Amino acid sequence: MKIKDAEILIVPGYTKPHLDHWQSRWLQKMPTARRVEQEHWSKPVREDWVERVRDEIARAQKPIVLVAHSLGVASAVHATQDSTPNVVGGFFVAPPDLENGNIRPKHFKTFGPYPRDPLPFPSFVIASRNDPFSAFEPAEEIAASWGSFFVDAGESGHINAESGHGPWPEGLMVFAEFMKRL
Repeated sequence: MKIKDAEILIVPGYTKPHLDHWQSRWLQKMPTARRVEQEHWSKPVREDWVERVRDEIARAQKPIVLVAHSLGVASAVHATQDSTPNVVGGFFVAPPDLENGNIRPKHFKTFGPYPRDPLPFPSFVIASRNDPFSAFEPAEEIAASWGSFFVDAGESGHINAESGHGPWPEGLMVFAEFMKRL
């Protein structure tokens, strides 16, 4: 599938998206991309965030490819548990471990647990071995339960601007491969 043939729905995580974040940069490069805007970026409420993703999915005029990061992964996966036939793919980066009792901020725990059924669309999950919001094994396990293709990002932190992943060209290459498979 080509980007022009899909709506790329960018689903950010916790806190207002930085201009240097790879998702913001991709948003500017992809003409069919749009970002899910949340009302409260620093005080996420699961029901509100999930409903906002569902609303954006319902607005789509083309097949949707979700590009979610961190808490956005949880929002996107919960939003697609109902019938969402127009979602044709999910590109999920740095999913937090929502079942870790020590996770901070505490808002993250309210988004758990993740659904464990296979997703009804192809997906990639990319995780780092030193992500402060998730140990590697839980990310690998959730990807397996979803039937996702799993990508080991090595020691890449939280795969955001703070960990040096502003433009993230390697991620864009993996996303291009994902799109070819759809």
